[in-house]
Amino acid sequence: MNIRNLLLPPLLLAGGLALSSCGNLNTGSPANSFSFKPKVTEVSNPSAVKVHISTSAQRLYVVEGGKVLLATPCCVGTSASPTPKGTYPIRNKVKYRRRASSPGAGYPMTYWMEFYTAAYGMHWGFVKPYPATHGCVRLPLNSAREIFDMVRVGTPVNVASSQPWDSSEGKNLPVLDDSPLPNPPNSYLQSSQVFKDQDQGKMWKF
Repeated sequence: MNIRNLLLPPLLLAGGLALSSCGNLNTGSPANSFSFKPKVTEVSNPSAVKVHISTSAQRLYVVEGGKVLLATPCCVGTSASPTPKGTYPIRNKVKYRRRASSPGAGYPMTYWMEFYTAAYGMHWGFVKPYPATHGCVRLPLNSAREIFDMVRVGTPVNVASSQPWDSSEGKNLPVLDDSPLPNPPNSYLQSSQVFKDQDQGKMWKF
């Protein structure tokens, strides 16, 4: 079983992954997401923070008063199981979340930020340069850690085909691809060490 494909919302896991193209990506040799550290500007007014997700560019922006505080690559849902478009509040935050259902029960979905329904969330996950999830928004580890601390329950999340920053901040972000990475051992993923490592911005040998 390929654990990189288990980072999917609990109610939408069934079915294979459909590979579709992603627009507005930089060219060049992709790096893995564990090497990515986003530039972060500190939040000054938490009530003014909003999250904007561009599904075509696979970009996420944390914005306050029109200013981008953080921009990061992300991985969204396929055309068969898209990330739902619209504006939704963050419903729940769980730092050390594990998948409850099988297959993949116990798999870490760290820095879970739920929106739309309980089946959809932003969280750490293996990032690919094309839409590859069943609706969740996978984030690089360091991005997920930062965003988790920048948002709160009630923070608006806007999901749209494009966002105003795709041609500026988003255009300058690197292409990330975790496809070549080996699968960490299940014994490690099921252990408490995975959360300790992720708190430090690392995971297994990556």
